[in-house]
Amino acid sequence: MAVEVITKEDLEAFGEKLLNQMKALLGQGQDDSRKFLKTYQVKNLLKISNNTLQLLRDNGTIPFTKIGGIFYYSQEDILKVLKGESQNKTLKFSR
Repeated sequence: MAVEVITKEDLEAFGEKLLNQMKALLGQGQDDSRKFLKTYQVKNLLKISNNTLQLLRDNGTIPFTKIGGIFYYSQEDILKVLKGESQNKTLKFSR
């Protein structure tokens, strides 16, 4: 079995590549003005429980991205839900 030495420069290059890929997945590469919220922020904003948020994710009312076990929600999508403009009209949300 051959031993391969990994240098500090290799790790830095890997980190930069990984960061760029994550930015591309979140859409931050093109538009840095997009804001993303975590689960606790969405629950506080909408004043809903974990189960209600899960239901909104499951039925497609609130789109999300999951990275490493953490859910991220576009602030723009959450504002649309608050205004009643969500893509999936099967569940009406009211505060």
